[in-house]
Amino acid sequence: MQYTVDATNQSLGRLSSKIAVLLRGKNLPSYEPNRNSNAEVLVKNLKKSKFTGQKFNSKVYHHYSGYHSGIKSRKLSELWATQPNKVLRQMVYNMLPKNKMRDKVIKNLKFDA
Repeated sequence: MQYTVDATNQSLGRLSSKIAVLLRGKNLPSYEPNRNSNAEVLVKNLKKSKFTGQKFNSKVYHHYSGYHSGIKSRKLSELWATQPNKVLRQMVYNMLPKNKMRDKVIKNLKFDA
């Protein structure tokens, strides 16, 4: 089953929670928590989505490599300008259950080129 989601004028947090529900198949009557639904979600017009509040300028993402002084920080505005797909994918990924199935489910998230 394939779903198409238009991101125009939608808040990114609300959009990612809807996508997480669709990817898991929780909207289907045949939902089972231990089965992958194999539903694909195609996101269109991602650049036209919006952020609420001051998150766009103030939110900071950190990445730690494991080495001394290996922490790298990037603002959401910098990351959004170069890789908006990565931002949404990470948001949806964090909303999925933390188990072995999460890596398989996130592969069904596609973006319009």
